Amino acid sequence: MNKQMSACDVVAQLKDGMTIGIGGWGPRRKPMALVREILRSPLKDLTVVAYGGADVGMLCAAGKIRKLVFAFVSLDAIPLEPYFRQARQAGALEVMEIDEGMLMLGLKAAAMQVPFIPTRIGLGTDVIRHNPDLKVIGSPYDAKDWVAMPALPLDAALLHVDRASARGVCQVRGPDIYMDDLFARAARSTYVSCEELVDDAYFANGEEARYVYWERSATAGVVHLPGGAHPSSCAPAYGVDQAHLRLYAASAREEGGWARYAERFVDGGEAAYIDAVGGPAAIAKLAPTVY
Repeated sequence: MNKQMSACDVVAQLKDGMTIGIGGWGPRRKPMALVREILRSPLKDLTVVAYGGADVGMLCAAGKIRKLVFAFVSLDAIPLEPYFRQARQAGALEVMEIDEGMLMLGLKAAAMQVPFIPTRIGLGTDVIRHNPDLKVIGSPYDAKDWVAMPALPLDAALLHVDRASARGVCQVRGPDIYMDDLFARAARSTYVSCEELVDDAYFANGEEARYVYWERSATAGVVHLPGGAHPSSCAPAYGVDQAHLRLYAASAREEGGWARYAERFVDGGEAAYIDAVGGPAAIAKLAPTVY
């Protein structure tokens, strides 16, 4: 089965009001080319579930998000994503702000197709007070109370990987897969952009197969987009483009800054974006970030 498609094809599968999970972590291995394709589309009223970075910030700036389910929205070196901050302070979003572990458990529950997972996380904190939909339940086995973290089922997930085959086998060779495997399994449809498109035979090598973390049946579409995580990192291929993120963050302090940023880096299409940031060679030279 050939699951190859274009970024435009992926966005055509998405509908207004959907719940979209975006993989990666802050400024690390985000499917930014797919996010930019959403920015070029009329898609709106999205519920976004993410360990957020510039993906969430740009979608906030463009008015695409109705509700955000998140644990943080950060660019790491720039602690609070500036366009997310503007939207949050303006009250422009419905939010479910939870702990990083709770978000993971919500994705895991959806992947397991169970309604919730009990956890100690959140007990005795304002997470419960600010999220009245979170329930505290009694254990049937002892006298303790637990937070019932509800499942976070996704209509679609967007991920970026190092390599993929046309049949949907995906490989992450970086040091951390974050929660991408849970996003893939929690979603009704998972769309993946990749740095390199390979034949299935590539994964016959056991050393390469070790880095395949979810079933190809979970992958609905594959888009070959080298540099597709930029300006976030895609270790070990390239690191975070800190200079670009500083330019992006500075635009949030300017009147009309988002419109100018989008005109320069989004509106012209992905090939124009890659050229605008210096081309594939410049992206490849970005040193992997050491945390």
